[in-house]
Amino acid sequence: MIKRLLPTLALVIVALTVVASSASAATVNIWRQSHPWNICHQGGEDEFPGNTMYALKRCLQVGGNMLELDMGVTKDNHAIIQHNTTVDSRTSGTGEVASYTLAQIQKLDNAYWFSKTGDHYSHDKPASAYPFRGIATGRKKPPKGYKASDFRIASVAEVLKAFPHTPINLEIKGRTTTEAIDEYLTNARVLAAELKKVKRKDIIVVSFKQPAVDEFHKLAPQVPVAPGVDGMAAFLLFGNSPGTGVVALQPPITYDYPGLGRIEVSTAAYIAKAHAAGYAWQNWFDGPDPDTAVSWAKMVERCDDGIMSSSPSLLAAFLKKTKSPAACSTRP
Repeated sequence: MIKRLLPTLALVIVALTVVASSASAATVNIWRQSHPWNICHQGGEDEFPGNTMYALKRCLQVGGNMLELDMGVTKDNHAIIQHNTTVDSRTSGTGEVASYTLAQIQKLDNAYWFSKTGDHYSHDKPASAYPFRGIATGRKKPPKGYKASDFRIASVAEVLKAFPHTPINLEIKGRTTTEAIDEYLTNARVLAAELKKVKRKDIIVVSFKQPAVDEFHKLAPQVPVAPGVDGMAAFLLFGNSPGTGVVALQPPITYDYPGLGRIEVSTAAYIAKAHAAGYAWQNWFDGPDPDTAVSWAKMVERCDDGIMSSSPSLLAAFLKKTKSPAACSTRP
C-alpha cells in the first residue's frame, strides 16, 4: 500500500512546492534592487531637452534604466508628457496646457528653450545657445537617427508605444496654474482610462496629492502606485499604511513638511523600514540637496533602489564605479 502511494505523495509534494514557489514569487517586489537603478528625471533634463522623446531615447542610451515623467491633460482630455501646467518655460508657445488640444500642443517646439550650459532653460541667452530650437517645426534638421516629432510634446500613449519594455514612472500634475485638487482628480481619471488598456506591470503612478493617487488606484487597481505626501507621512511618521497598491516610496533626501520644517526623509532607518514592509525606495532631489555624486553616494550607502537624476550619463558613470554595501544585495 505504501509503495503504491509513494508516486502520489511525490506528485503532491511537487505540486505543493510549485504552489509555494509561485506564492513566494508573487510577493517579490520587482522594484527592489541590489544596486540603484538610474532613473532619468524628465528624461535627464540637465543633459537633454526635458520630457521630449529625444531625451527619453538619449537617457537610455547613456545608461538609464527607467524613465521618470510628468503628465498633464489637454483641452480635449488627452494625457500628455509635460512637467508644468503652462507651456511657457520650455516650449515655443504660451498658456496653460489645458487651453490646448492635443493637435495644437503638438505643433509647439518642446526643445525651444533648452541650452547645454548654465541654467538650461533660461530665456536670457542668445538664439545660438539653443541647439535644438527649430527641429520640431522643421526649420532645422534633427540629429541623425531622430525625427522632428522627437522634439515635440508627446502623448502618454506615444511614450508607452515607443518604450514597451522600459520601466516608467508617471507623476500626475495639475491642470491649470491654480492646481486645485479637482484638477488632479480629473487628470488621475484621464490617466486611469488611458492605462486601463495597458497590460504592463512596469509602470508606477504617483502624485504629490494623495487623493489623486487614491482616485487613480480605485479606477486602475492593476497599475502599481507610489504614495503622495500624505501617504508617505502616514507610513514614515505615524506607522500607518501608505495606501493600497503601493510598491515604492519616492521622497527627496530632505523635505519641507508643513508644521515640521525641512526634515531628512531618505535616512538609512526610513529606507530600512520601507524595505522591511516590502516597499522599494526611489529618491529625487529638492531644495538644498544636490543632484551630484555627494548625494548619490549617500543614497547608494543607504540601499536606495533608484535614483532620479537629471544627469543620467554622469550618474551611470558613478554607479558603474561604485559598489553597494553587502547588506543591500538581498532582494526579498
